[in-house]
Amino acid sequence: MAVTSVGVLGAGQMGAGIAQVSACAGYSVTLVDIDIGVVESGMGSIRSSLDKMVSKGRVTDAESKEAFQRIETSVRIQDLSSCDLVVEAIPEVMELKVSVFSELDDICKPTAILASNTSSISIDAIAGSTTRPDRVIGMHFMNPVPIMRLVEVINGTNTSDTVTSDVIDVINAMGKTPLQCNDSPGFVSNRILCPMINEAIITLGEGVAEAEAIDGIMKLGMNHPIGPLALADLIGLDTVLNIMHVLHQGLDDDKYLPAPLLVSMVNEGKLGRKSGKGFYVY
Repeated sequence: MAVTSVGVLGAGQMGAGIAQVSACAGYSVTLVDIDIGVVESGMGSIRSSLDKMVSKGRVTDAESKEAFQRIETSVRIQDLSSCDLVVEAIPEVMELKVSVFSELDDICKPTAILASNTSSISIDAIAGSTTRPDRVIGMHFMNPVPIMRLVEVINGTNTSDTVTSDVIDVINAMGKTPLQCNDSPGFVSNRILCPMINEAIITLGEGVAEAEAIDGIMKLGMNHPIGPLALADLIGLDTVLNIMHVLHQGLDDDKYLPAPLLVSMVNEGKLGRKSGKGFYVY
């Protein structure tokens, strides 16, 4: 099945980015969020991002306007019913994703592909809430979506080869690189990345070094483009904590226990960039 229309559920930072790259690839896009304020903010960030692309010569002004006009918005999940591919980009909470996929299964046409942008939650668990597990797959975009090239493609146990092929075609059309893995807690990206971030937080909590030194050592010594603590702020400390919980529970190994400092900061509402304060002040 050739995908011509893409639905995106969730208009936050990730959802808005996915809507943008889908529209730039020529797809008709429906961007949905239950909060009209989030929808408006998401469209504002898309407009700003497209303007930056024009200023840097990555797209023309006409191409930018055409892409923006391809995006329709709604606060009704039912408006995703006719989309060929629906990408879920809501918070990293198992119960919420399972509930949403069950609803999408009822709403969307039988041929629709249901994809999750989950960064750690089991695709099999999500697919199990639907009557079409063969048409459920993971499409894990990296942040910021318009810039990062990778899309981690997670095949569930029942994901059909045809669905995987169709999704890879979409990702290639976006100008991104699809790399596949099988369903497992944290997949590849966050099974490796988040324990490193967690260890950096433990190092900070134990007073081994200040945040700037930890990040500086990893940037200058390991050639990382951004330090682990600054990256945690960018991802969102609540998201990092949720991923560590998934790893700890899914792999049943205490080496994945969240850092005490991470837990306390999330409890205090210090979530990183989105709250204005994390390991750094924004």
